[in-house]
Amino acid sequence: MHPVLNNNVFLVKEHVGMFKAASNFDVYDPETGEIIINCREERLGFFTKMLRFNKDYKRMTPFEIDLTTPDGEPILTVKRGVSFFLSKVDVLDETGERIGGFKQKLFSIGGKFDVLGADDQPLCMLKGSFTGWNFRFLAGDVELAHVTKKWAGLGKELFTSADNYVLEISDEVPEDNPLRELIMASVMCIDFVIKE
Repeated sequence: MHPVLNNNVFLVKEHVGMFKAASNFDVYDPETGEIIINCREERLGFFTKMLRFNKDYKRMTPFEIDLTTPDGEPILTVKRGVSFFLSKVDVLDETGERIGGFKQKLFSIGGKFDVLGADDQPLCMLKGSFTGWNFRFLAGDVELAHVTKKWAGLGKELFTSADNYVLEISDEVPEDNPLRELIMASVMCIDFVIKE
């Protein structure tokens, strides 16, 4: 696991674009204001690009987003194939090994996912709020982390598809715990599966 994931607070900013097929993000350290992770969707096929411009098909399109350091060191890959109904998202470590994923739950208000380990065993639950702006990682009654959508301003919200998120990981999740990788990957999962 890359040491940058031992931070407890991350600011995730989506690149602004009015007509864009690929989604790209930068992850900042809020204390220093430095970009610490780049999230890029570089392997986007022609037909996927075309379908992304149709709001009815956008949520169904596959995605594969690579998280790297600003120097290009691999951290994680988050990917999903075509999804017609419920999404199953895979998370791969820096070597391309599957470390877990997310399985969307049926009939949830605000969005709900099982967070799965490498053997598809449930580790915790990712649960959205009624408004759909806040997501919490819950292991029983213990909150392990939460993701909050950060307001970007009316003009940006109305005329672009860019979203900003703040991810806070609790001290309950020790440093170098593989769950931190899944928690970071969840922001991409939320944006692609719920918010798009």
